Amino acid sequence: QVQLVESGGGLVQAGGSLRLSCAASGRTFSTYGMGWFRQAPGKEREFVTAISWNGRDTYYLDSVKGRFTISRDNAENMVFLQMNSLNPEDTAVYYCAATGLAYTESKYRDDRFYAYWGQGTQVTVSS
Repeated sequence: QVQLVESGGGLVQAGGSLRLSCAASGRTFSTYGMGWFRQAPGKEREFVTAISWNGRDTYYLDSVKGRFTISRDNAENMVFLQMNSLNPEDTAVYYCAATGLAYTESKYRDDRFYAYWGQGTQVTVSS
């Protein structure tokens, strides 16, 4: 069992930065791949980025490549999402999720393979 709590969301102007954090409980955190998804009002939840259990592999939504960076600290049971050059299209609720089933890029991008989810944190980017 893994419990996830996101923090770090807020209101920022276009071009600004935010750093989201996801605190995980559970002794087996280091064995899970971790992902960030987001859901904007009236839209379906979409994949943003993911990182493998050892941090070796990372995957990004095309529209955030070069702007967002995912990282993890297994010693502290933490996952981070550094978001730079934010634009209004990034406005959404951001969710942290854990997967023990994703071993390929396609599965990391698929929310059906994530068993544990946080409650979400709101990110609002003003123009």
